[in-house]
Amino acid sequence: MAKAPPAPLIDLARITGAWGVRGWIKLAPFSADADALHEARDWFIAPPDARRRQGPRHFDAPLQVHVLQLKPQGDALVAQLQGVDDRDVAQALRGATIALPRSAFPALPEGEFYWVDLLGLQVRNRQAVVLGTVAEMLSNGPQSVLVVREQPPADAPDAPAPRLREHLIPFVDAYVDSVSLTDGQIVVDWQPDY
Repeated sequence: MAKAPPAPLIDLARITGAWGVRGWIKLAPFSADADALHEARDWFIAPPDARRRQGPRHFDAPLQVHVLQLKPQGDALVAQLQGVDDRDVAQALRGATIALPRSAFPALPEGEFYWVDLLGLQVRNRQAVVLGTVAEMLSNGPQSVLVVREQPPADAPDAPAPRLREHLIPFVDAYVDSVSLTDGQIVVDWQPDY
């Protein structure tokens, strides 16, 4: 295992424990689409935070690991990592997070986006009214949903924080007109009072 470079990493899964007796780990992906995990041969493991850690802390900074095998196991994934060949070592990784740099994600077809690329984009409607920025993404099964939050006014830093509106906009062609990652904005067919 080697230390990770200082590049920003995107969390993709959590290690839930050991699988078997030969050092395999069991993963719970954060998304149903785990293509990035399958494509990458090297992952970064960030140490578990205090509430997820069990026992002593074994490492303090992200570590780069080489993936020997990855396969589905029920609704989870299991992986064999180079240098992890003992159940106790695999169990010590429980609660740690698997992450990758954005550059390791496979390219997508035109018109498809990774959720992480949509976060922080400004959302405007067809009338050029700014509805807010994408704060998070949700999945309700058949479709993804943009969680768009209004930005607090910048002209009153000492005033009490106003209650900010939130819009839940289905990320489907019927409501999303365009997405421009280069311009940092999404245009939607949505009104401020929806």
